[in-house]
Amino acid sequence: MKFVIGLTGGIGSGKSAAADEFEKLGAAVVDTDVIAHELTAKGGAALAGIERVFGKEFIAGGSLDRKRMRDRVFSDPAAKRALEELLHPMIREESARRIAAARAPYVVHVVPLLVESPDYRRRVDRVLVVDAPEETQVVRVRERSRLPEEEVRAIMRTQVSRAERLAAADDVIDNGGSRDALRNQVAALHQKYLQFAKP
Repeated sequence: MKFVIGLTGGIGSGKSAAADEFEKLGAAVVDTDVIAHELTAKGGAALAGIERVFGKEFIAGGSLDRKRMRDRVFSDPAAKRALEELLHPMIREESARRIAAARAPYVVHVVPLLVESPDYRRRVDRVLVVDAPEETQVVRVRERSRLPEEEVRAIMRTQVSRAERLAAADDVIDNGGSRDALRNQVAALHQKYLQFAKP
């Protein structure tokens, strides 16, 4: 059996940065956001279903029009559910396939909605939360995505609270500081996970 760490955190907390550091140390990384992007990029397996459910106007240049879809699902809970019903089974199936194929000592499974999703919780051996102050999250997302602050905060409100996420954690990375501080915490956890992963 693979030893699987479920890595999660709010938007802008630094999940990808933490996952990159684990990967450099030899862990396998299976990221549900990366899979979602692949499924909705040009030639992606989810595009036909998206066009069928939402219409041609949500496909631009052969891939998902992310801005249009984001605007739609934020204003329409039924559309959000329909998109999730389409994408989530495909993401879960591909995640499971990649975890099974991994040849590393352990797998870091990056799942933004891990705490909200009992199915993913059952698939992981430990929950690792990447935590950062909310103001830091807002600044990072605005720098990365050029979204207005109110839109970033609206996204944050749709996610579970920081307190709920921390309550679900077996391990926590404090990512309110520098990349070096993040790297040091990942290195310490890597040693711990290697021990846990030993047969």
